[in-house]
Amino acid sequence: MEETANMRFQGSYSQDEEIQVVAFNLGKEEYAVDILNVQEINRLLNITRVPRAENHIEGVVNLRGNIIPIINLHKKFNLQPAGKEEDKRIVVFQFDDLKAGIIVDEVSEVLRLVKADIEETAKVYSSINAEHIQGIAKVNDRLLILLDLLKILES
Repeated sequence: MEETANMRFQGSYSQDEEIQVVAFNLGKEEYAVDILNVQEINRLLNITRVPRAENHIEGVVNLRGNIIPIINLHKKFNLQPAGKEEDKRIVVFQFDDLKAGIIVDEVSEVLRLVKADIEETAKVYSSINAEHIQGIAKVNDRLLILLDLLKILES
């Protein structure tokens, strides 16, 4: 699965081919993830803390009988939360049997991106540790940071 997620931004599509992404805010920045991996988006749920979990693991939630770990990307990326509490969402992802959620400040929209508008990470970040980033997309006058969710979940 990891190879197909990476290939999506590294040449398996022609330059004019499109992908759909879910865009969201984390702190002051805009991020996006491939919609094919998004299972659902929920309001903040009751999160149960897990003893001795890593700092960025907020805890787990019970979502229709499934126990799902919740990752706080603010803590993982060292970002300050922004926005109103009622706008915060949990975006739930699924990769094969692996399910997890991330807390975001606000989900903004679903967008279609043309492959030609996505800069590969290596061209943008040469000296920065950016293993969680697949690329940077240009959308009009905005920049969206495309996250590699599988790498985030694996770490």
